[in-house]
Amino acid sequence: MQKAALLFTLLLLSHFSFTQKKHESFVGKLVYSIEIMDTSLREMIPNKKMVIYTNDTLLRIENRTDQLGDQVIVKHLGLDKSYLLIATPFSNYAIQTDHSTEEKDSYPYTYKKKCGTKKILGMKAKRLMVSHANFKEPMEFLYLKKYSTKYVNTLENFPGLPVKYYISSIDGTYKYELISIEYITPEKDLFGIPSDYKRVSFTQFLEEIMQMQGDAPK
Repeated sequence: MQKAALLFTLLLLSHFSFTQKKHESFVGKLVYSIEIMDTSLREMIPNKKMVIYTNDTLLRIENRTDQLGDQVIVKHLGLDKSYLLIATPFSNYAIQTDHSTEEKDSYPYTYKKKCGTKKILGMKAKRLMVSHANFKEPMEFLYLKKYSTKYVNTLENFPGLPVKYYISSIDGTYKYELISIEYITPEKDLFGIPSDYKRVSFTQFLEEIMQMQGDAPK
């Protein structure tokens, strides 16, 4: 009787450990291509790239927008806090955000897992059919099961690192696809805040920009 109870306990612990298996840490560099899905807009909105560096504690995301130019986000994954680095004609700013205090809107993406895999950069990526209010029909996303979704800083509650996915925006729907992955140790300086950047809250940033625009010569 005792042996049977012990065997049952070991099986239960084994099952619990399997179901609670965590993602592997990723340290390195990810590069995604970004493409607007509406072909009529591609001449006005050219393809772009998003570059991500991480040491599994800190995250640096390099991007470019038509409105604000080059942007860099430096985020502490454990503390859920970030700085958005923006250079303006008036000054350079590091806009602080504490994501842990933000009100969470209802999550706009829902998904269903799909059988089979597809290759991305020689790696087997699993499939999801993802729905969003702005998608005409569910879109196929691809992800790597062994890494966490936290490194893309966009999609929450996904079962792994998205390597092909779609983001809805004011301009339309953009496709993001992983085109490069490097297993390197990023330089520490990549995650620092440059000394010539002023640390402000988002409210302070807006107030200063509005004031400086008002003071600018007409």
